[in-house]
Amino acid sequence: MTSAKTILITGVSSGFGRALAQEALAAGHRVIGTVRNHEALSAFEALDAQRAFGRLLDVTDFERIDEVVAEIESTLGPIDVLVNNAGYGHEGIMEESSLAEMRCQFDVNVFGAVAMIKAVLPGMRQRRRGHIINITSMGSFITLPGISYYCGSKFALEGISETLSKELNPFNISVTAVAPGSFRTDWAGRSMVRSVRSIPDYDALFDPIRQSREEKSGKQLGDPVKAARAMLAIMESRNPPTHLLLGSDALGLVRQKLAELGQEIDEWEKLTCSTDG
Repeated sequence: MTSAKTILITGVSSGFGRALAQEALAAGHRVIGTVRNHEALSAFEALDAQRAFGRLLDVTDFERIDEVVAEIESTLGPIDVLVNNAGYGHEGIMEESSLAEMRCQFDVNVFGAVAMIKAVLPGMRQRRRGHIINITSMGSFITLPGISYYCGSKFALEGISETLSKELNPFNISVTAVAPGSFRTDWAGRSMVRSVRSIPDYDALFDPIRQSREEKSGKQLGDPVKAARAMLAIMESRNPPTHLLLGSDALGLVRQKLAELGQEIDEWEKLTCSTDG
């Protein structure tokens, strides 16, 4: 490790957030982790009495985010790295899923992440240094039936991340969208919100997908600790990537998607170009 950093991670109670916090602490960094209840706060700070600092924060409490970030920087110093990890998966056929469920999905996965970014950016821009890591998903490139709201939120965060990387490049601030494949986290387990099934027409398409996802939960190929170490590696890089896939499944599926997209573009090239005036 070249130097200790102060890393702010949202959602450190479990999954990627907890694994990254533990690995960062083991590597000598200071970690500020957001949680949503006092029990989780105590459990997080118990990881390291000297360098683990918990803060109560729900990322959908947009007004409080600015207050929390300001308090952190005034008491603990500049934030070197922001990791937008807080998020959850919504599963449900779109026709069966309410708009309220979509709003909740985007409030956490998109608006919460953007609110966190907007809170830390003034300090990073003034200091002309920083790194923002947004945890997206291979679902920000590929799609599957039954997770349209989730994929939509991750596509949005991926696009925001890429655009932001171009806006912040002049200020020596890096932005990386980290897109994991299937990992052994709670994403497909207790953390997932599932819409109630109501339209039999979708049974043949979706029931096997839901069943397979439930059966594989906890048995996925990806190791969250190794994902955490990969994220620490890009924090140490002088030229971190704008996009980073994690997991061989993500790599294979995204490459397949890009190949299929290229074929479709070629197939319709003549019609595409016919609109030039």
